[in-house]
Amino acid sequence: MKKEDKSVIISKIQETLQAYSHFYITEAQGLNAEQVSNLRRLCDKNDVKMLVVKNTLFQKALEAHGVDTKALAGALKLNSAILFSNTGNAPAKLIKEFSKANQKPVLKAAYVEESLYLGENQVDTLVSIKSKNELIGDIISLLQSPAKNVVSALQSGGTTIHGVLQTLSEKN
Repeated sequence: MKKEDKSVIISKIQETLQAYSHFYITEAQGLNAEQVSNLRRLCDKNDVKMLVVKNTLFQKALEAHGVDTKALAGALKLNSAILFSNTGNAPAKLIKEFSKANQKPVLKAAYVEESLYLGENQVDTLVSIKSKNELIGDIISLLQSPAKNVVSALQSGGTTIHGVLQTLSEKN
């Protein structure tokens, strides 16, 4: 491959890194063409971008992007498929679902919520990570809970008073 071609690929990878806040490095070696096609369809359906690139090119793109790649050295071996997403746990759910039937892809490393996760044993941890929107929803529901309790108490108290007044009026 010519140096110019490599620099074009590296710049495209950098653009993708800027567009997405999370990435997963997976081992896709051993998947046949049909399985890769199915994986790509599943990625498209879940708003996950999948790239199959040479590890050295991805490493150079990461370095140019300002990421220290020393911790990723073990993950950047064999054939890799990189999954990009703006939702931290979406690729982990996808990997878990797809690998049930195919044994691949296997998670090698993930960069999620500004943290690095290494090894396939991290998939369950990554699946349980909540996205920013999910956390905001949890906080909103926690803040609404006391207000709902007050409204509920007032409404039930109102029906009790109404029942007492109605009983008293019927006796007279």
